[in-house]
Amino acid sequence: MVAGKGDASRLPEPVAAAVAQVCERLGDCRRVLFITGAGMSVDSGLPTYRGVGGLYEGVVTDDGMSIEEALSGHTMERDPALSWKYIMQVEQVSRGSGPNRGHECIAELEPYFDELWVLTQNVDGLHRAAGSTHIIDIHGDVRKLICPRCDYATTVTDYSGLSCPPHCPACDAIIRPAVVLFGEMLPPEKVAVLREQLMRGFDAVLSVGTSSLFPYIVQPVIEARRRGVLTVEINPGDTHLRAVVDYQLAVGATPALEAIVAGLSGG
Repeated sequence: MVAGKGDASRLPEPVAAAVAQVCERLGDCRRVLFITGAGMSVDSGLPTYRGVGGLYEGVVTDDGMSIEEALSGHTMERDPALSWKYIMQVEQVSRGSGPNRGHECIAELEPYFDELWVLTQNVDGLHRAAGSTHIIDIHGDVRKLICPRCDYATTVTDYSGLSCPPHCPACDAIIRPAVVLFGEMLPPEKVAVLREQLMRGFDAVLSVGTSSLFPYIVQPVIEARRRGVLTVEINPGDTHLRAVVDYQLAVGATPALEAIVAGLSGG
């Protein structure tokens, strides 16, 4: 799909000029990394909360604890019904959401490069639904459910048919979503893939809609800048990456990505 003409006309003139320069430099790139955060999914109707539980950020839950505590790994082990209560509330907010135009744009950019990778903090699975093929969902996918006792795993459309807490049909243990809860380690297999791809190197690294709070999200940008390759931040807010990147596009994900697609396609 080719972006329609005039996409860049919606951008402020300085941003449109920066996008033109970004597109010119992307024309020489073979391997590109997009790093995406909550701002990527705003146009899908999802709130820009931090992590799984930021929907309640700064608010004590009905059970007298912070959402970070309720959605922590040790609470899931100690009181899975409590964790599932809030996991289901968070999932319900995003239920029925689909990929937005920004997700589609990243998928549409794949043919312009030898490889395009997406490192996402989001657990909504929307990059995969949009058609991106090389995805490192470093915090997992809320639609994937796994059993900690046996090898059972499944993918669901939503949680509407689940009991609270849901049980494994194979061994009757309580299952859990395949996401990184507060206090848990990142999945070793996904960290290994990320390290391998970073070692191979990228010709451009673009950060989209993330507040860049985690070292494994920030470091690829800093390392790319150190190596002298193209770095871009797409974020209407102010983060500490603003002083690091070559280009800071202070707009939302969708208009910026539409303009990049249009610029590369000649649209």
